[in-house]
Amino acid sequence: MTSLTQRSSGLVQRRTEASRSAAAAAADKERGSGDEDLETRRGEEQDEDDKGDSKETRLTLMEEVLLLGLKDREVICKSDAPTGDVLLDEALKHIKETQPPETVQSWIELLSGETWNPLKLHYQLRNVRERLAKNLVEKGVLTTEKQNFLLFDMTTHPLTNNNIKQRLIKKVQEAVLEKWVNDPHRMDKRLLALIFLAHSSDVLENAFAPLLDDQYDLAMKRVRQLLDLDPEVESMKTNTNEVLWAVVAAFTK
Repeated sequence: MTSLTQRSSGLVQRRTEASRSAAAAAADKERGSGDEDLETRRGEEQDEDDKGDSKETRLTLMEEVLLLGLKDREVICKSDAPTGDVLLDEALKHIKETQPPETVQSWIELLSGETWNPLKLHYQLRNVRERLAKNLVEKGVLTTEKQNFLLFDMTTHPLTNNNIKQRLIKKVQEAVLEKWVNDPHRMDKRLLALIFLAHSSDVLENAFAPLLDDQYDLAMKRVRQLLDLDPEVESMKTNTNEVLWAVVAAFTK
């Protein structure tokens, strides 16, 4: 009964938000020209999305997943060159200095603190969620507040720039709806990684909540197609990103 209630609540939310979106889209269509080429319009919309993020507010992959509700996880990079991202550089430093090399699966467990080996606890990245939240505060996406809970105060980070989150949600939705290419190797690798990470963190459905029922079902069906892929098979295809599929294998095992 609880599951049914939650599902019903989700359907109501999707209908309500999707109805508003549909109404806005209809109004835009009436104002616009009906002869405009669809592909050109999509390209222009993508350009506008890219221009919408200034250099100061452009988010890292981890920050985007956190914005959707990321649990404390780390992404592995195959290059040890400094990236300018403090968390990623900290992880790369561990990887570069460790001999013999660890597997991708081992590094995910070590860096996220999901290992019980007391000799390797120093590999765990500390306070990942809080540090990511502070990065988003500096970029003007979140703010910092103190909330009192009787015996103690807790620091929270409410959303202040909803436009950035809505662009992120739109990007995820379009990847599996309007811009679906039915081939993971033709998808943007960063967006593909975001979908897998968001799903493994149980926050991907947050991006699909505003959709109508039929759109929601189609989006989830296509996500399932991605999740059902064999990472080992995909990693052996031409011009593939082997590290990406190694991480996917670790998260979908």
